[in-house]
Amino acid sequence: MPTSHQIAVSATGLRKSYGDKTVLDGIDLRIPAGSVFALLGPNGAGKTTVVKILSTLVSAGGGQAHVAGHDIAADPQAVRSAIGVTGQFSAVDGLITGEENMLLMADLHHLPKPEGRRIAADLLERFDLSEAAKKPASTYSGGMKRRLDIAMTLVGNPRIIFLDEPTTGLDPRSRHTMWQIIRELVADGVTVFLTTQYLEEADELADRVAVLNDGKIAAEGTPEELKRRVPGGHVRLRFTDPAAYHRAATALNEATRDDEALALQIPSAGSQRELRSLLDWLDSAGVEADELTVHTPDLDDVFFALTGGPATVPHQPKENVR
Repeated sequence: MPTSHQIAVSATGLRKSYGDKTVLDGIDLRIPAGSVFALLGPNGAGKTTVVKILSTLVSAGGGQAHVAGHDIAADPQAVRSAIGVTGQFSAVDGLITGEENMLLMADLHHLPKPEGRRIAADLLERFDLSEAAKKPASTYSGGMKRRLDIAMTLVGNPRIIFLDEPTTGLDPRSRHTMWQIIRELVADGVTVFLTTQYLEEADELADRVAVLNDGKIAAEGTPEELKRRVPGGHVRLRFTDPAAYHRAATALNEATRDDEALALQIPSAGSQRELRSLLDWLDSAGVEADELTVHTPDLDDVFFALTGGPATVPHQPKENVR
């Protein structure tokens, strides 16, 4: 497996404009081999443009980038030989079977016929597609097509894979299956460059996350590092007894009151010590809250703080009832 000091993807000052619209305005990236890097951003932020540039599908308007040690401008063919790309829209041909899609990819990689058949069979089995291998791909579910898409990407044994919003439109079960596939790839030493609108997905999978906004990287770090940058953690107590609510509100003077809902919001990092202290106080005061929920800053909060609002991202649940 690659060591952590090896860099799979690097970019310095990457720029791209279409006409007078600047899409990328000086992007710097440094992605260790054998890791998952997630690029987040609102619709139209330029995530797909970054993938297209790094995978040599379009040229940059400025800056430099190296993928698998190769300069994307000077040696694009070497880059293409080292990577796999799964775009937002499936590359699967629905008119032929899953197996034929795989064998077509093997031919495109100039693999000998026996080797191509062996690799196709192995990947179809790995992605739980063996039973459907002889059926037209048009009959596959969305999750099956996505799995076939990634299986096709792996025919050439790439060490770096670009996954551009790979789970968009999938049901929760298919999404979790895709997450497991991605984890297995990384366990094998593959580097995954992931773009996604699902913040939970980045939180689950990514070693490092960058938020792209207005053509620039607004923030980068591990998910935990990014969460620590955003204030707003709190405990919410809800009461059904007005008297208990008013006793608690009087004593907890730092709490924000919601008299209509009979709820108090108390600033908190959500640590075990803080929660124990609050529960001990409620017990000693003889005050019983009907519901206690803990909110700790998550990637939704980071995203909204850096990009200006939640309008472009699917709703993600934030609170856990204790």
